[in-house]
Amino acid sequence: MRDDPRNVIRRLGRLAGQALPVARAAVPAGARTGTPQGLGAVAVDAGQAPGTRYARVRVRRHRSSPGLPEAYGFEAWCHGVAPLPYTSGDGQRRPAAISLGNARPGGEPPSELLRSIRRWSQNQGPLTGWINRCRQVHGDSLQLVILDQTGFDLPWEALTLPPAPEAGLPGGMLGTLVDLARWFDAVRGGGDDFPTGVAAPAGAVLGYFHPDMRADREVFHGYEHRPHSGIVSFLRSLDEHTADPTGLVYMGCHGTFDQELSKLTLADVTWAEYHDHGMSLLGRDGSLVCLNACHSGRFLDHDGDGRQYLRGFTEVFLGNGAGGCIVTAGKVGDAEARELIRRLVETVTADPARPVARALRAFRTGAHERFLAEGGVPLMVTDDGTFDERGQRNVLRLLYSLMFQYYGHPLSTLHLTGRSPDGRPAQGRGPR
Repeated sequence: MRDDPRNVIRRLGRLAGQALPVARAAVPAGARTGTPQGLGAVAVDAGQAPGTRYARVRVRRHRSSPGLPEAYGFEAWCHGVAPLPYTSGDGQRRPAAISLGNARPGGEPPSELLRSIRRWSQNQGPLTGWINRCRQVHGDSLQLVILDQTGFDLPWEALTLPPAPEAGLPGGMLGTLVDLARWFDAVRGGGDDFPTGVAAPAGAVLGYFHPDMRADREVFHGYEHRPHSGIVSFLRSLDEHTADPTGLVYMGCHGTFDQELSKLTLADVTWAEYHDHGMSLLGRDGSLVCLNACHSGRFLDHDGDGRQYLRGFTEVFLGNGAGGCIVTAGKVGDAEARELIRRLVETVTADPARPVARALRAFRTGAHERFLAEGGVPLMVTDDGTFDERGQRNVLRLLYSLMFQYYGHPLSTLHLTGRSPDGRPAQGRGPR
């Protein structure tokens, strides 16, 4: 008798990390970029193309008549390519089935979720065709920034581009083919534009680790590190101006997402409580923030205090001066997250001159190559009619890797201090 898929899926979150290969992801050819250049400070709107050679995509809700389904559209600009005017259509209705937040134990079988994302990608022909034209003009040097103002949990890293054989372009997931960054127009500054400044934070790690995630501290062995086990002392440290700069602010903890603002939490602290903190350390150092917590990258459309905009932890940290944010789009299994974050940190920090966006591309590319080596997208059943648990676990690992999203300038870098010139680890600071 065929196994109940949902019962088996509930076990995948516990099993996903047990068979994950630990080989470092290969760095794509030509991984180094040239001299960092800003994206320019020209305001972006539907009637004016920015003066930049980088591709910019704005995604916003479609203004439909009352009573019609929620929808969205996109507009895009890139030097050397005809701009894409605001485009919407039947394929741009709100796609509830493709959120990576659905990749969780007890949720839809992973292979079905991935197939839904592929079908959604096929509906985005105007955008995927435009991106391929940008790839043809700029090649591997193309950098793409997506400003998504919908709050629809659209999985842009997993958007599947069709191949363009006539141009020599392979198809595949956007996050593995192009240096991809997201952006959020932080409301505190009143802005509605793309990032203009390249961040290059350098210094120590400031970390918070929930008791369930103490093992994450091992990831930073050898780097100068100020770890915390208490959330109050950690938040206080974000307002302290220590003599030494902070390159990375890392949180390994639990997060929750809900349709009520008071239930958006990170380490049991609510969105509103984070919003009240100035986090002046971020403004001083422009640190990269990594929130290794379930749902830390999701947004809630909220107007309960009289002002409607997307609320989320990405918005809080960017609004307080972070040089960029790495967040998660859903619930990542603990064992898997620990291995993924180890490999991600290794990839991001292996070459301080390599932009974070390109390092994350290498990270996703490695995960996708392992996914293909394990057989790719499986059927839900094997030849004997039982549920293909191994194949589903392989898909789930790929989806987990795609959950890590980067918000920031595509040329921003990170340099962590603490290792001696001969490569030997330095002693980190003790916990507080």
